Amino acid sequence: MERDSPIKKQRTEAEIRADRLKASLKANMAKRKAQTRARAAVKDNEKKE
Repeated sequence: MERDSPIKKQRTEAEIRADRLKASLKANMAKRKAQTRARAAVKDNEKKE
């Protein structure tokens, strides 16, 4: 009895590293965006006062 599952290809070290770097970059960009929004909110509050 044969299974119709696709053959899983072993990922190379370069592919693993690239995926890790992409995830890290995405997390850093999200953090920086949040910091920018926080700074903008503080400036808006200062202007209102």
